[in-house]
Amino acid sequence: MSPFVPEPLLRELGRTEGGSEALGLLVRDQHTRRLVLLRALLDAASAAPAAVCPPGRLDRLRQDWALLEAAERADRAAARSVLLHPLAGPWAQRCLRGLTATAPTPELAADLAHFSALAAAAAIRAGRSFEARLTAPDGLLVLPTLGALRTGPGSRTAVDIAQAEGKVTLRQKGARAVTVRLEEHGARSGDPRWLPVLTLPAVLPGTAPVPLDDLDPYRTAGSGLQRFGLSSVAGLDEGERAAWRELWAGVAPMLRIGGAHRTAETAALLRCLVPLSPPPGSTSGATATGSPSTREGAAQCSGTRREAFGAILSSRPATAAHFASTLVHELQHTKLAALAALTPLHHEDATPRHFAPWRPDARPFDGLLQGAYSHIALADYWQRYALGTDRPSARDLAWAEHARCQQQVGAVLPVLAASGALTPAGRVLVNEMISMYHRLADTPPPPGHLARAVAYVRTARMIWRQRNAS
Repeated sequence: MSPFVPEPLLRELGRTEGGSEALGLLVRDQHTRRLVLLRALLDAASAAPAAVCPPGRLDRLRQDWALLEAAERADRAAARSVLLHPLAGPWAQRCLRGLTATAPTPELAADLAHFSALAAAAAIRAGRSFEARLTAPDGLLVLPTLGALRTGPGSRTAVDIAQAEGKVTLRQKGARAVTVRLEEHGARSGDPRWLPVLTLPAVLPGTAPVPLDDLDPYRTAGSGLQRFGLSSVAGLDEGERAAWRELWAGVAPMLRIGGAHRTAETAALLRCLVPLSPPPGSTSGATATGSPSTREGAAQCSGTRREAFGAILSSRPATAAHFASTLVHELQHTKLAALAALTPLHHEDATPRHFAPWRPDARPFDGLLQGAYSHIALADYWQRYALGTDRPSARDLAWAEHARCQQQVGAVLPVLAASGALTPAGRVLVNEMISMYHRLADTPPPPGHLARAVAYVRTARMIWRQRNAS
């Protein structure tokens, strides 16, 4: 068994649940990995040749690191809310790749300059007085987790930033200063040049609110979304923000219908939503950690990124119930990826060879496990929803979704169970998934929904065989 994850916690996670101890273990490990990654970035910069990291850039990185340390001394939790922000992960990994490359990469200078903005945001959150000069690339200076300043035209605009007595002042040459104040629900300014990050209310009292981040420059960088014709939203207008707020208001009640554990995992794990544009044309696609998924019959896509723990990327769902199901789906990817980082679950190779009813292409074993894990959680959510709603139309939709997910999982569980490459921890996980599958089957959907779901999976398998005959 795993020396890092006690068996009772593995069993909880295998049922796609997880109490505060299990979720806390995953969160603490991921946060530790982020802090180590940031330190590795500074060490890599110190070791890099001058052609990759010139002396002036290295000196600035060290100044920024000193500001981060000062922010931590002032208010550790506030500073770490920036350092542990999900979207700082893709940025840090990209910097580390650039610093360890054999030759300078075109984007490295801009990536390293973003460290200054990260340090400034941490100092602002921590209430630390400071002064610094930042650079706004392409007319927008983003302060992670806070917002962005729209600057004048030009690819590199200098902005002087200072914080004193709870007030942040941003100045650029030839323009009046912009004043920003940090309030309970975000960083606010009366100046239209300041674009705040929209903050959605917490799903549970006493837990963190959820930023809807349409500003961070690294929110989809390197995510592979472009392969699927998807893109992040380049700034939400007020109407779109209002639509997200209205939809979000109905999510917590929908999560409660799916079980108290769904609300708890959302409160513990979700730290950021990244709005995506709706998928172009198609309504079927990929469902794996690190790549977007789309819901059959609905123009919606969503996904997670292993390097951005706590972030979910999603286009706006049609209803609060589908919004809740998106969170359930994607947070299983978040949990399973974090668990796999703690303890290996299998030793299968990455060859794409397996049929998955939710994908048109062949999947590697790990992708099959990820998909089955998220879909059995969806089957559970929709079954609870069907049993808990008193609206006939909603009940009918929920049974249809449940039946499809249940049959999809049933088609792949034998492959997972038969693998000789599962580790002891992976075997516990898969056995719990099998038990959960049988428990769900004790309350079957109406016969018509079941028949349609069986036909759906049978057809998907036939089409898959035709596409992947080789």
